[in-house]
This record gives sequence, C-alpha cells and structure tokens, in this order.
Amino acid sequence: MDAPLPRDQMRADAERLADIFTALQRSFVMKLSTDLARGNVSFPHYFVLGLLCQQKQLSMTEIAQKMGHTTAAATGLVDRLEKLGLAHRVHAQDDRRKILVQPTPKGGGLVSEVREDMIANLLRLMGQLNAEEQKSWVGIYEKIHAYCQNT
Repeated sequence: MDAPLPRDQMRADAERLADIFTALQRSFVMKLSTDLARGNVSFPHYFVLGLLCQQKQLSMTEIAQKMGHTTAAATGLVDRLEKLGLAHRVHAQDDRRKILVQPTPKGGGLVSEVREDMIANLLRLMGQLNAEEQKSWVGIYEKIHAYCQNT
C-alpha cells in the first residue's frame, strides 16, 4: 500500500468528496423519491419496507432500532404502510403479546420494482466506466460499506 497523502491534501480531497456525496445523495434520493411517489411511499417508509423484505418480519422495537427512531415514530411508519396494504401486523407464535410486522406481496413487489429501477440506473452509470473502473468502484464501495457497518 502506498503512503497516505499529506494531511492538507487529504483534507482537500475529503472536502471534495463531501460535495460529491451530497450531490450524489440528492440525485439518487430525488430519483428514488420520484419512483416511490407511484406508491405514495416516502423514503423512510421504503427503508422500513426494504428491511421487512430482507428480514421477513420485525418487531416494532427492532424497526425503531434499525431506523434510529422511537417506537412511536416506527409505529407511525408502519401504520402508513399497513394503510397502503404494503405491510401487516401479526402476533408472534411463541408469544401472542408480541406484535411482528411483515411485508405483504404488494409491499414486496414495490421494493422489487424500485430495486430493479435502481439496478437499471446503476447499469447505465457503469456503462460510462471501463472494466477496471467498474471493478475499482465496486471495491471502494465495498470498503465504504464495511466501514459503515462497523461504525
């Protein structure tokens, strides 16, 4: 591995990356929000729905923890998803007092549709890169993802 850049150069690069991340986030979230508008779902609703599709079911406490919200705020998100027919509540089989939230087939379909739109957009973007750049990009994002998972 090469020696790190001087601190002032790292600072300048970090400032540039902060600007780029902000612009990318705005662009991707705005596109995602447009896609989500078809289902009357906000980004936080989509995030919860995505978690539900990955995990198959979650308790309200687990949803709140993963969202970084209070249980009351998570309840509001789930209420909206339930009203739209995208998720539903069920009693846990081992403890009927415990309520779990599951995605409905309609909810799973929305997540799949938006994910396919994202993949199509990423494929177009990747088409602007050569094979080496694509591999480097994925490798860098895997490192960023690993860092975020550990912080």
